[in-house]
Amino acid sequence: MKSLTWNDLPAHPDRWWGLPVLAAMRRDYLAVIAAQRPLGDLVCQRILGERGVDVFDPELLRVVMVDHADALIRWQRGPEVFAELMGQSVLVTEGATWQRQRRMLMQAFTPKRVAGYAALMTEAATAGLAGVQDGEVAMDVLFSHLTMDVISRTLFSTPIGGDTAAAAQAVQVLSETALAEMFWPFTLPDWLPLPGKAAKRRAQRLMHGLLGGHVAARRASGEARADLLGMLMALRDETTGEALSPREVYDQCMVSFQAGHETSATALLWWSWLMAAHPEAQARARDEVDAVLAGRAPGADDLAALPYLGATLKEAMRLYPPVAAVMTRRLTREITLGGVRLPARTLVRVTPWLLHRDPRWWPDAPLGFKPERFLPGPDGKLRDEIPRGAYIPFGLGPRVCLGQHFAVLEMTLIAALVLQRFELAPTSTDAPKPRMAVTLRPEAGLTLRLTSRTRS
Repeated sequence: MKSLTWNDLPAHPDRWWGLPVLAAMRRDYLAVIAAQRPLGDLVCQRILGERGVDVFDPELLRVVMVDHADALIRWQRGPEVFAELMGQSVLVTEGATWQRQRRMLMQAFTPKRVAGYAALMTEAATAGLAGVQDGEVAMDVLFSHLTMDVISRTLFSTPIGGDTAAAAQAVQVLSETALAEMFWPFTLPDWLPLPGKAAKRRAQRLMHGLLGGHVAARRASGEARADLLGMLMALRDETTGEALSPREVYDQCMVSFQAGHETSATALLWWSWLMAAHPEAQARARDEVDAVLAGRAPGADDLAALPYLGATLKEAMRLYPPVAAVMTRRLTREITLGGVRLPARTLVRVTPWLLHRDPRWWPDAPLGFKPERFLPGPDGKLRDEIPRGAYIPFGLGPRVCLGQHFAVLEMTLIAALVLQRFELAPTSTDAPKPRMAVTLRPEAGLTLRLTSRTRS
């Protein structure tokens, strides 16, 4: 029997070298990939001579991302764009450099290390929530402030202070810029008088000034602190004893600050909408928080005792994964996937947004908000059987998100503190429209009505 090749895979008609598809991706990337899904579990697409394949089956996804991980590198355009914004961090490096950085950074993000940041997280969230008044609240602004203050305190032992609004705006500008530039074969120089270039330059200056100032001050003082910056500076390669270079320390701070706060803020944003839109689930989560915490601040040890709250966050990330599309990978050699030979240089695209909503893997209300699907049954197993690879909010394979333990702890603590203090209600019956930049955010922001709870 003749083996199948990339050319045998289903595809939409190829017109004008794929340029119309590229233009459509810039407008609405998720809609373009969603149009691929009805064609099958492996669907090909050619754009400007590049061969791409979308993978929509969880098992096939695990085969390519885990079993063939050694045959994958990041599609070079993605790292080129992100390297401009975040330097040569673990997010974009490859090969021996990535392996060394990843090996070293894992020491700073173990569950035990992350648990030590819980007090700083609750301190930042408590301070931020103290200034929230009853009424209509811009939740995107609120969660950006809270998560930015959390990352500032954990990175530098310093509150974010008055820089929050400007820094949050800078991060959004850089995110929007990154997505737009990714669909061009190269980046035009930033000094050109083109639309968006001035805003990008201002955003980069602000971020470099904010973070660079902290790093430079710490190096000048020589002070050893138990925050994330101190940990990054103290890290040593277990094999060679080598430290991260000053540039690597700065770049890891940049990626931790930008990616760390934005993904958590986005997840909490969608979670707050779902809580407001589903008052029964909100009441159940609040009752659990009240019963476990009895009015005190939450800590790392409380997460296991808050299973329903954790389930609401997991379900929010299922319906609205902060990273709705994983950075495209390129094959460095030929592999066989699902009986199909894919040649070297094929681009592999992974889209959690579609995997998380596929009725084949989520047969019980795939588009509904059902936190119970993430709760254990009497036998300790999940009540709903979820195929491995069908739920990947933090990615999959060797490049799974380093900060996932940090993010889960941060989101759970902030969510518990919000429910302790407020009841959430929608200001509109219309669900927010998702829009993908680097993260998936409501197109027009999100405003909810918050009402303080009466606590004895």
